[in-house]
Amino acid sequence: MQINITGHHVEITDPLREYVSEKMQKLTRHFDHVTNAHVILTVEKQLQKAEATVHASGKDLFAEHTCEDMYASIDALVDKLDRQIIKHKEKIGSHNKKSGGVKNMAAEEA
Repeated sequence: MQINITGHHVEITDPLREYVSEKMQKLTRHFDHVTNAHVILTVEKQLQKAEATVHASGKDLFAEHTCEDMYASIDALVDKLDRQIIKHKEKIGSHNKKSGGVKNMAAEEA
């Protein structure tokens, strides 16, 4: 997965870049078809904001979180994206398991 990290009014240090990369790798644990992610870290007054757009097969997912600590914002952001990816994966899988069609109707009548 390719990860682009951008900072607005904040310098992206190496530890911050490594932390974001490590946390975003968690997303591929549930769904392998995540191609790339664009993470924007912003500081506005005392609030630290993290937002990300993740491109998965068939859908673009977006999440943001604002907190007083940048690391806490990143953690909450990844948790939100993780829930969205799980929901997307379940939605894709449920289309294949729908009951219906001629085969299932014949089996129910017999």
